[in-house]
Amino acid sequence: MSLKKENILIVDDNHDMLDLLQRNLKIFNYHPYKASSVTEAIDVLKYTTIDLLITDFNMPEISGIELLKYAGEHFPAMPKLVISGLPSIDNAINSLKSGALDYLIKPFTNEELSKAIHSSLINTKINSGRLSGTSATISKENDYAGIVGNSDQFKSLIEIIKRVQNNKVNVLIEGESGTGKELIAKAIHYKGALANMPFISVNCGAIPETLMESELFGYTKGAFTGAAESRIGLFQAASGGTLFLDEIGTAPMAVQTRLLRVLQEKEITKVGSRSPEKLDVRIISATNNDLYKMVQEGTFREDLYYRINVVNIKTTPLRERKEDILPLVENFIAKYGTEYNKPAITINKKVNEVLLRYSWPGNIRELDNIIQRMIIMSDEVIDLEQVPKYLKYTIPEQKHIFKSLKEYEKEQILKVLAAVGNNKTKAAHILQIDRKTLTQKIA
Repeated sequence: MSLKKENILIVDDNHDMLDLLQRNLKIFNYHPYKASSVTEAIDVLKYTTIDLLITDFNMPEISGIELLKYAGEHFPAMPKLVISGLPSIDNAINSLKSGALDYLIKPFTNEELSKAIHSSLINTKINSGRLSGTSATISKENDYAGIVGNSDQFKSLIEIIKRVQNNKVNVLIEGESGTGKELIAKAIHYKGALANMPFISVNCGAIPETLMESELFGYTKGAFTGAAESRIGLFQAASGGTLFLDEIGTAPMAVQTRLLRVLQEKEITKVGSRSPEKLDVRIISATNNDLYKMVQEGTFREDLYYRINVVNIKTTPLRERKEDILPLVENFIAKYGTEYNKPAITINKKVNEVLLRYSWPGNIRELDNIIQRMIIMSDEVIDLEQVPKYLKYTIPEQKHIFKSLKEYEKEQILKVLAAVGNNKTKAAHILQIDRKTLTQKIA
């Protein structure tokens, strides 16, 4: 018998079973809440503090296993039990894997139910509602100049970097935003023969079009209003080393023409000057645009495209190389744990499972930001509580099934009853009908 009336949510599409469980829970001195579907159960979980979830395994539209997954990530400290009228070893295993502490086969005795509930609540209190943490000691095969991974795509990338890092061939890096294109460019530079020479990075999309030529190529004194003295451009600043042209697809056509001449003649002419200067620089370009398509559409020069694209590197989105996620997580935890004065911080294995499942539309940059945020919001262990809500498990959309008005009416009445602990007098008052009518409508 419980000294405190813990709130227990019971979920079953069989209303007779719901009523039976409700009566038994009241006898055990618990406070029961009822839901006849997963969507109703989620509504209760969102707005009520529930100490234990008991759900049927087999339910129409959305199954109990989906509810377990949802509850496991959104309410990780809450214990969960599964009941089923169809005994199956696979169902039992899936239930336990999804976070259930016990699995009861219908029909079960009152004693079996009471024992399972008591055991779940006691074990949860002993564990203080916290999941066990694991240290960030995930092994990784390689860390090449800050590029981390285990996947075949990672290994192929490192092979290409090693082949180009010691020469001045022009390289084009293509890929989605956040996939580490600048990191690749830096790896080529700093792991190769030009490591002691300048590495200059310029974001072509961040420089106003009117200033781009003077920024890239420099200008002479008096070349335009405000040019009080001569100034070298970024090409000259990178002389002998590497110039990284990020977002090159945003360069205006006039600048593309100047870039082509620089690459062809290997010389540069400052704005306002007629005297070309010889140039010795490696060009690495990057884009998240489809430059080949832009060439066909006439928005990017074809001759420039082939000049910058001598060696092509295509980055792989993080969703297509899941093997690299955990090594990256380890790398970021080590980096930011030190930076935020939490060098001993660890990460729960359940959090890793969430990170592995997510599709990462923002790629490595998004993962980097998420790890930083979770470290800041955590103490000793990064738990599910610190995982942003949008990363957590969501219930699959229901197929639209038309129901009769009577069915919708009954569902609404049952929702209200669940919210008021099955107090029919209170429910009738809320619904503005008499108690007899309410009883008839749910019969």
